[in-house]
Amino acid sequence: MKPKTIKITYWLLLILFCLALTADGLGGLTMAKEGVAALQRLGYPPYILPLLGGLKLLGVVALLQTRYQRIKEWVFAGITFNFMGAAVSHLAAKHPFSEAMQPIIALVVMLIVYIFWKKYEQVKNIA
Repeated sequence: MKPKTIKITYWLLLILFCLALTADGLGGLTMAKEGVAALQRLGYPPYILPLLGGLKLLGVVALLQTRYQRIKEWVFAGITFNFMGAAVSHLAAKHPFSEAMQPIIALVVMLIVYIFWKKYEQVKNIA
């Protein structure tokens, strides 16, 4: 893949991922009915929803910045823990596997963004 193609693909995927993460974070901060209902079905208290929402919004800022790579690495790790925890929670609550698929798909998308970030870091000063 050409360096310019890697750059464009990385930024496009990152922006789309950050838009989805922003929507999820805002839903958490505003304690959207769907989020509260989902947490209650999983057995979690609803007061963690604004905390997780705020952390997701901070994560978006960290993912879009280009200076502090270690912080970005930690955000990818935190989002991984969040998605894995969501999938395991659905399975532990004996929900249908289809409900665990949404966080698993989000995790796969995030991993693709991560892979393209690493490729982008290798080629960002080329071309």
